[in-house]
Amino acid sequence: MAENTTPADIKPVLNRLRRAQGQLNAVIAAVEGGGKCRDVVIQLAAVSSALDKAGFQIISTAMQKCLNDPEDTTDPMTVEELEKLFMTLA
Repeated sequence: MAENTTPADIKPVLNRLRRAQGQLNAVIAAVEGGGKCRDVVIQLAAVSSALDKAGFQIISTAMQKCLNDPEDTTDPMTVEELEKLFMTLA
């Protein structure tokens, strides 16, 4: 994330990533322990969703900063570049 990103910007992203990490650990444990296919897939879907939401949060924060201060050079991404990143998650 950009150098000028505040702790308030980072906290929700870290929370989502930690949630995804916990869910991924549960998937790994279920696979290692012979868990039911249905349960593994449900947990895997939860991991995927948590990662997507973290990515969207990062892009959203970057877009807001880009639009609010287009002259900021600490993270020199253009709106077009951010849109492309957004679309990779969509």
